[in-house]
Amino acid sequence: MNSESKRRHIFISHHHADDAEVDKLTSLLSRSGHDIRNSSIRAKPANQRRLEQGLVSDETIRRLLRRKISWAGTVVVLIGKETHSRPWVTWEIEQANKQGKRIVGVYVRGGTEADKPAALEKYASAIIGWNSERIIAAIDGTENQFQNPDGSPRQSTHARTSERC
Repeated sequence: MNSESKRRHIFISHHHADDAEVDKLTSLLSRSGHDIRNSSIRAKPANQRRLEQGLVSDETIRRLLRRKISWAGTVVVLIGKETHSRPWVTWEIEQANKQGKRIVGVYVRGGTEADKPAALEKYASAIIGWNSERIIAAIDGTENQFQNPDGSPRQSTHARTSERC
């Protein structure tokens, strides 16, 4: 089995309004020959209503998220229009950091610097634009680039470059 077809276990942290972007990301990586297993939570409409109505305790959600993040080798944070304002995305990033996970930010098409959560800037191993080979290299830990949303290089604000296990 060559490195291009190696299975990767990831958790995709995202705002639920960006579920279609999760599909686009996994499709982009699959079309490029990568076998991606995603453990992120994608609530069906009925479950999303239960969450929004507060019918599921925060502790239940945290327990589920901890387990799903623990299973993943890398946490990918989709940087979309409202990502920076989502408390659960921030919690997932902080939990991934506590677990020593590699954290990779990926700008969705149209994502901006202003959309990036502060915790991602603090803990990310790489932040990159929408490019399948760069995304895989960042997930694998062979690249620790920090990019602007357009894919142009920029400096990181810290030196975290954890390896993927």
